[in-house]
Amino acid sequence: MPKLKWKNATIVLYSLILLLVLTGCSWPGLSGTGDNTIKIGSQNTTEQQIMANIIQQMIEHDSKYQTTIINNLGSGNVSFEAQKRGDTDLTAIRYTGTDYQTILNLSGGTSSKEINQEVKNDFREKYQMTYFPTYGFADTYQFMVTAKYAKDHNLNTVSDLKRVAGDMRVGIDQIWANRRGDGYSAFKNTYGFGFGKVYPMQIGLVYDALDSGKMDAVLGYSTDGRIASYDLKLLKDDKNFFPPYEASVVVNDQALKKYPKLKTILSRLNGQISLKTMQKLNYQVDNDLLEPSVAAKQFLEKHHYFEGVNDK
Repeated sequence: MPKLKWKNATIVLYSLILLLVLTGCSWPGLSGTGDNTIKIGSQNTTEQQIMANIIQQMIEHDSKYQTTIINNLGSGNVSFEAQKRGDTDLTAIRYTGTDYQTILNLSGGTSSKEINQEVKNDFREKYQMTYFPTYGFADTYQFMVTAKYAKDHNLNTVSDLKRVAGDMRVGIDQIWANRRGDGYSAFKNTYGFGFGKVYPMQIGLVYDALDSGKMDAVLGYSTDGRIASYDLKLLKDDKNFFPPYEASVVVNDQALKKYPKLKTILSRLNGQISLKTMQKLNYQVDNDLLEPSVAAKQFLEKHHYFEGVNDK
């Protein structure tokens, strides 16, 4: 798709998302969904798409429940509002650190354990949503540079960037640019410096921009499979600016009551997906151009999820 058309399509999509949030309307595609269909919410990242398909295929294999995926919810706030309204029954992945700051508007947690527990308690008490145990990985924001750039400038930590920050071109997730709590503004307050030039962009583009030399550093995701293939150096967040981002499925309690087998099915994924496994799954889709549904099916087959449980 030509760049201009892609840009226009993106503008239309985000305008639609904003309209939905403001008006409280249901998400497109739901009008034909039956009352007994489990609605799986998914944001527009590769990781979310893969996990939504894993969940869908497990539910449809292990039960008689029908499912549909509500795709491309633009952010954690949008997917949360959709789930709170009942437009979705669950969100394929929520991240504790993101919800701690942007949904619950909290700050000041002193430990990962404390933050994770507070998020789970508040979601249960305030919103009647159940945070399942983590899948086994955390998708953390990480500043990264090429191995050569790190060696040339002796970079190991985020604080090390201060020496060269004023001359740097840095690509960042467009959502992070204006995010409350753990966004760019808060980052500058914590670390005491900003970058010479900052370029908000789609997260999927930052790795290519760094590899091609168009950027000196980028803010990416720790689970991205391109980190290894591009031999990128991850800089340690030595001031612990970013909270823990444990990844879990979050389900409306009402849905758990309506679909009693759902909890058992989803619990099979507790602690079963490591950071390395998630990087590999993301790589298969982003680099090898596998469809998320195919990557999901191959994962489930390889790890024997289609064996032994089938209540149909």
